[in-house]
Amino acid sequence: MRHRPFPRSLPKAAQRGFTLIEIIVVVVLIGAIVAFAASRILGGSDRAKVKLAQAQLQTLAEKVQQYQMDTGALPPELGALVSVPSGVNGWLGPYAKQGDMNDPWMHPVQYKVPGDGRPFDLVSLGADGKPGGDSVNADIHYE
Repeated sequence: MRHRPFPRSLPKAAQRGFTLIEIIVVVVLIGAIVAFAASRILGGSDRAKVKLAQAQLQTLAEKVQQYQMDTGALPPELGALVSVPSGVNGWLGPYAKQGDMNDPWMHPVQYKVPGDGRPFDLVSLGADGKPGGDSVNADIHYE
C-alpha cells in the first residue's frame, strides 16, 4: 500500500480570501454600529444638559429671591446678583458667580421683571440659543 504525501498547498478553493465587496460590507456595518452608539451617547448628553438647565434656573431663582429678601426689591438685572448695584441698601452678596448667568450651552439666561403673570421670569433658550424650538432647542422656563 502506497501512502500519498500530504499536499504542500491547499486547493485553490480553500485558499480563497475575502473579496473587496465583503470587506466593504463589514466596514460599513461596523461604521453603522459606531454611529448608532455615538448618537445614543451624545443624545444622553443633550438630555443631561436640559436637566442641568432646569436645575440652574431653579437655583438662580432662589438667588433672585434671596436678593429680594435682603434688599426689598427684585434685582433690575441678573448682574446685580454678582456685584452690588448703585443705590441699593441691604445687599449682602454676591449671591451668584458670573458663570451662573449662562446656561449649559453657554448662552446667557434671560431675565425679565416683571414676568408673565409672575414677579420675574428666567428662561434658557435651549441648545440653539434662539426663542422657541423643540427637543433640546426648546426654551426652558423657571416654573
